[in-house]
Amino acid sequence: MKEIRLHEGELNVMELLWSNKELAAKDISKIIKEYIGWEKNTTYTVIKRLIDKGAITREDPGFICRANVTKRKIQDTETKVLLEKFYNNSISNFITDYLANQKLSSEDLSNLEQVIANQK
Repeated sequence: MKEIRLHEGELNVMELLWSNKELAAKDISKIIKEYIGWEKNTTYTVIKRLIDKGAITREDPGFICRANVTKRKIQDTETKVLLEKFYNNSISNFITDYLANQKLSSEDLSNLEQVIANQK
């Protein structure tokens, strides 16, 4: 399966599907209208684009939409693109740069130390 890249608007629709497993397009449209303000046609255009990309499938009757790709898969793809684009494909460069500019809690530091210890 090819890598699927999603823009922010598409992620709004996908978040709904990841949270709800399946929704009718009309329900997606109502929720998006309430929280984001999109008109029905805009939401339906985004749904069609997601279908064309293979990110969601739809079933009739009722135009029921389901995610065809996991959130984890999209996160992995976008992280890979970020690393390639800005950090010369180096997770170490990314983590070092990112953490140098963050205030981490003791709990965060402890969790990171555990992750590193598990990798050794």
